[in-house]
Amino acid sequence: MNFLSDWIRSGGIFDYDKRKITIIELQEQVQDPSFWDDPDRAREIMRQMDQEKSLVESWDELDELRSSIRVYQQFLEEGEDVSDEINAEAELFERRLKALELKNMLTGPDDHRDAIVTFNPGAGGTESQDWAQMLFRMYTRWAEQNGYQVSTVVYQQGEVAGIKSATIEVSGSNAYGFLKAESGVHRLVRISPFDSNSRRHTSFCSVFVSPLIDDTIEVDINEAEVELQRFHASGAGGQNVNKVETGVRLIWEGKLSDGSEERVVAECQQERSQLQNREKAMVMLKSKIYELEKNIKEREMQKLQDSKSKIEWGSQIRSYVFHPYNMVKDHRTDFETANVDAVMDGDLNDFIKTYLMADSEQESRNG
Repeated sequence: MNFLSDWIRSGGIFDYDKRKITIIELQEQVQDPSFWDDPDRAREIMRQMDQEKSLVESWDELDELRSSIRVYQQFLEEGEDVSDEINAEAELFERRLKALELKNMLTGPDDHRDAIVTFNPGAGGTESQDWAQMLFRMYTRWAEQNGYQVSTVVYQQGEVAGIKSATIEVSGSNAYGFLKAESGVHRLVRISPFDSNSRRHTSFCSVFVSPLIDDTIEVDINEAEVELQRFHASGAGGQNVNKVETGVRLIWEGKLSDGSEERVVAECQQERSQLQNREKAMVMLKSKIYELEKNIKEREMQKLQDSKSKIEWGSQIRSYVFHPYNMVKDHRTDFETANVDAVMDGDLNDFIKTYLMADSEQESRNG
C-alpha cells in the first residue's frame, strides 16, 4: 500500500527521535526551581512542549494503526475475508497521516496563535461589498467546520448589500498557521445579481490575516500618534455583533522598519464598554503592525523569493470564476477546482495544504 511507504518516508521529515529528545530537554527546564521566574518564557516553553507532545502522540497513533493494518494483511493472506476492516483502517490511516503532515508544516514562531482576519472590499461599491460578505461567510464556515471558535469583532454593513469592512477573530490551535495562507487579494468573476443587464463583473476583496499577539510580544508604537474615532455599531453582523454598543476605531500612520509609510486601522465593537473596545482595538492594531514587520523581515531573508509563495499584502492570490465556467484557482500554487459551491461553503483545506507544502519546500530550498 502506497500510504505505508509514504508513512515510512515521512519518518525522516518528522524526526521522531529528535522530538522525543526535545520533549525530555523541555521537561528538564520545567522542573528547574527558577522556571517560573520569567513567566513569559515559561509559557512559551510550555506551549512548545505541548506542541511536541501532540505531534509525537499523533505519530504513535499512526504507528498503532500501521501495526493493525499489518495484522489484517496477514489475515488476508491466510484467506480470511477482512477486506472491509483493512479498507476502513487504511482510510483512517491516510486521513491521520495527511493531518499530521499538515500539522508538521506549522513550524513558524506564530503559527500556534489565534488569528485576526480583516475583510476590505475593493473599488466597485455594492459588487465588491457583496463579494466581501461572501468571503466573510466562507471563512466563518471554514473555521467552524475545523473546530475553531469565531467571534465577529467588527461588521460594517454596506448601504445596499454586503459589508464595507469586517473583522473576525478565529481562536484555536494553529489558527494563524493555517489562515496565513489566505492573506492577499481575492478576485471574483460572475454575472452580477445587481446588474439589470446581466453583465459579467469582476470584483476584488483584500483579506488580511495577522496573529493575535500577547504579552510575550512587544510592539513599540507611540500611542499619542494613534487617532481614536468612535462610531455607533450597526449592521447585520450576526448574533455576535451587539448593535447598540459604541465601537472604537484606531488609526496609526507611520513608517515601518524598511522606511515604507503605512496606514493601519483596527476597529472593535464587540465588547460591552468603550474602554474594553479600545483595549481590544489596540491589541489588534499592534497585531497588524507586527504582521507587516514580520513580512518585511521575511522578504529581507529572501524566504519569499518565489512569487507563487508570497504572503504579501496587496498580491492577488486567488480567482473565483462563476461565469462563463466554474473554477477556483490559486495563482501561487496553480491548484484549482471546479467545485465552486464547496469552496464557498468553506472547503478550503486543499488550497491551504497545497500552499503550506509549497511554502515549506521554498523555505527548504532557501536553506
